[in-house]
Amino acid sequence: MPAKGLYRFLDFALALSGLLFLFPLLCSLLLLGYIDTGKPIFRQTRVGKNQQPFELLKFRSMRLGTESVATHRVDQSSITSFGRFLRRTKLDELPQLFNVLKGEMSLVGPRPCLFNQPELINHRNSRGVLDVLPGVTGLAQVNGIDMSDPERLAEWDARMIEQFSITDYFKYLILTVVSGGSGDRSPR
Repeated sequence: MPAKGLYRFLDFALALSGLLFLFPLLCSLLLLGYIDTGKPIFRQTRVGKNQQPFELLKFRSMRLGTESVATHRVDQSSITSFGRFLRRTKLDELPQLFNVLKGEMSLVGPRPCLFNQPELINHRNSRGVLDVLPGVTGLAQVNGIDMSDPERLAEWDARMIEQFSITDYFKYLILTVVSGGSGDRSPR
């Protein structure tokens, strides 16, 4: 099986297994999110492979009506108490397993940015980062590099793509699960 096919198989199998195994947790978070904001699922158009738009799914962590900007630019008061918990535990990312099942994302790859982040898009485009599927986690995330430093993020994303192996795929997943990945910087 070619590497690309192997990664797609792993993505699909692990995402499906995760959704089945975590189904009770997902239902609980959905209910708590409904109590918190009334709309527990957050959809946001993101930049996908080859700059194609797709709807990223997350558990809502911010109040309704919050401006759609990068996490590091969000006003602290926009994040709900439940949202802080979701972000701290990375549980807000779980709905992205559906994006992985659909083939819009990989479990491991560069985090998808917003279309209103032209500096990051330009840096990533010049390094070929936008030629691959975005991911739930990756090298930059497990090293605490977020979208607040677009040039550095694009460099680390490109490094991950150039050196990527099956060992890295599992390493980044494991580091993320055991809290090695910090995700995007957000107000605490």
